[in-house]
Amino acid sequence: MPKRSPANALQLDRAIEAMLTSAPPKSRPKLSPALAQLVPIARALRDLPRPAFKLALKSDLQRRTTMTEAAAPAPAAQETPKFRRPNFPNIAPYFLVNGAPRFIDFLVAAFDATPGIRVPRPDGMIMHAEVRIGDSVVELGEANEQYPTRPMTTHLYVADSDASYAHALEAGATSIYEVADQHWGDRQGCVKDAFGNVWYIATPKGWVPSVEGIRAVQPFLHLHNAHDFIPFVEAAFGAEAMGVAKSPEGLVLHATINIAGATLEIDEAHGEFQPSPAYLHVYVPDTDALYAKALAAGATGITPPNDAPYGDRAANVKDPFGNTWFLATYLGAGQP
Repeated sequence: MPKRSPANALQLDRAIEAMLTSAPPKSRPKLSPALAQLVPIARALRDLPRPAFKLALKSDLQRRTTMTEAAAPAPAAQETPKFRRPNFPNIAPYFLVNGAPRFIDFLVAAFDATPGIRVPRPDGMIMHAEVRIGDSVVELGEANEQYPTRPMTTHLYVADSDASYAHALEAGATSIYEVADQHWGDRQGCVKDAFGNVWYIATPKGWVPSVEGIRAVQPFLHLHNAHDFIPFVEAAFGAEAMGVAKSPEGLVLHATINIAGATLEIDEAHGEFQPSPAYLHVYVPDTDALYAKALAAGATGITPPNDAPYGDRAANVKDPFGNTWFLATYLGAGQP
């Protein structure tokens, strides 16, 4: 899904709402040149009556804004924030499966993943492993009594969704829907792997990612009462909800949640895409502070903040929606 500048997103939202409600010209917000050129499109179509159309219009204009912004020169590369482990830019889905080596083989065959560290348990099974898909990290381990298997949903952005979809099927996944040009601007298909995980496999087609780019891996949560999830993560993790699209009935059709510069996606559970609680690993500036805020916001503590042997200040909580969050602050190389 497109990622937009929050300032421009808010500016565009206000302009569209003003036009759709026929607000007086003097009360309409001043627009940047990039957004101003989109106004005639909305003005010409604003009188069409269906709420669904107005929602589609708003979504289309948002994507056009993203395309316009992407034409600007890219800024200089920024340093990795000190609280984040180097080369760990995303919120990582943490897969706990029965048969971790086979799962790694699937990721390599289906998505051209690159295996990274692998830490064995005393019995020789995989306690923790990491693989890279594109610019992002996926974590996994062998399920156990404390942390059982949980099928999860992940949104992948790849160079060629047709090829990756075909490779996934060859690697043992089954199709949920074939690759096609979707109305939101991606060429996307969907598969379920042999471990029960769902993968949206997408390539931007009708839009251009903004200068900030888009991560290859993003967890995707289908939630009951997704609108309640947004204030929870805002209070617990200082999150920012971006590009929130709602149905006329107020259901969240899609939103991107930014936590400390990394993102995941949510929507209201629907059809066959029902809630399946996830394991999520996210780096934050202050694990102790966010652990306390998460508990105050309604989460349940699992493991209080501690200095982990792998160099992180770490803590675990479970949110009211059943998701488990592995919070971490990088202490630096060589730290206990």
